[in-house]
This record gives sequence, structure tokens and C-alpha cells, in this order.
Amino acid sequence: MPAITCIDDLKEMHRRRVPKMFFDYCESGSYTERTFRENTSDFDLIRLRQRVAVNMEGRTTASQMIGQDVAMPVALAPVGATGMQHADGEILAAKAAEDFGVQFTLTTMAVCSIETVAENTTKPFWFQLYVMRDEEFVANMIERAKDAKCSALVLTLDLQILGQRHQDIKNNLSVPFRPNIANVLDISTKWRWLMQMAQTKNKTFGNVVGHARGVENTNSLSAWAANSFDPRLDWEKVKEIKKLWGGPLILKGILDAEDAKKALNVGADAIIVSNHGGRQLDGALSSIRALPEILDAVGDKIEVHIDSGIRQGQDVLKALAMGAKGTYIGRSYIYGLGAMGQAGVTKALEIIHKELDTSMALCGRRDVKDLDRDILLVPEDFEGRWQ
Repeated sequence: MPAITCIDDLKEMHRRRVPKMFFDYCESGSYTERTFRENTSDFDLIRLRQRVAVNMEGRTTASQMIGQDVAMPVALAPVGATGMQHADGEILAAKAAEDFGVQFTLTTMAVCSIETVAENTTKPFWFQLYVMRDEEFVANMIERAKDAKCSALVLTLDLQILGQRHQDIKNNLSVPFRPNIANVLDISTKWRWLMQMAQTKNKTFGNVVGHARGVENTNSLSAWAANSFDPRLDWEKVKEIKKLWGGPLILKGILDAEDAKKALNVGADAIIVSNHGGRQLDGALSSIRALPEILDAVGDKIEVHIDSGIRQGQDVLKALAMGAKGTYIGRSYIYGLGAMGQAGVTKALEIIHKELDTSMALCGRRDVKDLDRDILLVPEDFEGRWQ
């Protein structure tokens, strides 16, 4: 096996080992994919200030996210159908995160259920909630998260209406999965993936099947999934969910300063500056471009996190130096999972941690909590002059 030195190496292994329909599901955005591309390219516009003759012994990346200790301020983001990238994917990712000392976020649309992940881990993880029309399902999902001892609820706000991803349509990707002839031929060449999937009992959406009204098997899942996301989600519903949950609440999908202020007003503990990885509103700003204005709007009154576009430790460094208190990786760890299972997720975390630590040192800083904009060179018009 060739040396794995960066996230792109894991991405290439992922591409070779996982069926095309699932690799493309991960590696695509909505419509023209402009926002998907700019999520990463905008990070590249920011440069770092090298500093020298600074004592670099005793460095630390240890920090906190919403008051919870982490080995570095990087969490695993919620990713739908993770268990189709690798058998038992959610379990393996959660275990890798636990061993490394960072947070794992399980999505509502996971293959492995919240109970299954809890049974296979020893530390609390976070749970991401989609708001559905079925209020009983939402309330029960929150209770299940409580019973699983989840230590934070991540409420996604930007998926009331599904953005169109052309590649998924071309690949005939559906819920439940109904491969066409091209997919069957492709899957037949991915023998490693096939063997893993044959050995697991987790093959459907475990948080939904048997829990949502009228969804007793995969055959009834399609109609439910197509009509269940609640387009009526508003700030009043957010308040209701916060009350039902009663614990730390993180609001995901904030991309505008006015919405950041509203998140502050409803009493959220943190917000995630996010455009859903470029998978929803194509043409929206990249998360890293939107971050400064949001930080200016809410200051330190609420903890600001960021996702979308983070592919290396230097991206984490830049986001933290901009003022974010936490970051999330989605595709970066999915590449590792698809490539090598739990070991691949661990490898992705190791790569990002090493890049973060090394780059931080070369910028003259020893503690990740001391990062600030003084180590950055940001283009003058980086935030844009929009009318």
C-alpha cells in the first residue's frame, strides 16, 4: 500500500473501493456546484504568517467545544447514509472519534440507529436532528437521544427543502436504494464493500424504519422520505425543540449575520456556519467567507463553529484564527471510512491533527486556544463587496 500522507490519498482509495453511486453522493453539490467548489477554494485564498525563533515545546491542540473537552477543536459532522460508505459506518466513525478524543455527530438519516451506536460506544456523542412534519416522530427522536445519553443536539436548519444534486439523479440514487443495471455492474467490482455489507445487519435507516408512523420496512421509506421534511420550520419551532431537548443546543446551517442574531436570541449554545457542504443553496457564500460577518454580528455572545470545505489541518487553523471556536469535517472522514473503515477515520484525524499542530508551530503559536487573525494574511476584499 502506498504511503498515505494527506486527505486526498484517502479520497482516491475511497473512490476505488466504494460503489460510484455512494462516492458521488459524498463528492457532489447542488446544481452547478459553485458553492461546493468555493468551500475549498476560498480557504486557499488565505495565507499564513510564518514566525520564527519562538519556543515551540509544550504545544497543545486540546480545547473545548460547548464546554466539552476535545483533543482538538474538530468534530465529525453528521453525514447521511454513512453506513453505505462502509458497513456499520456510523459505529466505526463514532469509535474512531471516541478513541481520538473528538466528538462524533450522528445524523437522523443514519444507517445505524442511535441505540446501536450507543451500544457500541462508551462516551456520549452528539445527535443531529432533522425537523419532520410528524411532530410525534420528532419528539420521540429527541427522547431517544436523551436515552442514549447524547451530550448535545445539533439542529439542522437549512434542509426544509431539498436542493437538487444532479449526480444523485443520474446515478438513480434513491431511498431505499434501488440500483440500476449500471450500478449493479459497478457494485459487482467492489468485492471488498460487498463482503462487508453482506456481513452486517445494518442496511437501512435505523432511526426511521420501525419508528416513524407507517414506515415498517424499506419499501415504505421512499414516500416518507420524499414528504417528511417540514417546510414550516421557523424560529418558534426552534424554541419548542430547545425546550423539549433541555440540553446543549447547536444550530447548524447559519450563513447570514441576521440569522446568527436570531440564533443567539433563541438561546442556542452554539451555531455552525454552514452551507450544508454546498449541497443546498448553490450560489451561496462559502462558509469561510461568511464567517467574519457572522462573528462581527454576535461576537463572543455565542460559540461560533464552522463546517463545509475543511480538507486539511491548515483549513482548521485558518477557521480558528478567524475566530471560530470549533470546526467539523464531513467528507474528509468519509474518505477515510470508505477507504479503510475505522482505521481510515483515525488516519484522517491523525492527518488533520498533524497538519494543524505543525502549521500552528510554524506560525509561532503553541496553544490552539491562542490562535487569532494576527497569523493570517487575508485578501482585502475576501468578504466581498456585495450590494
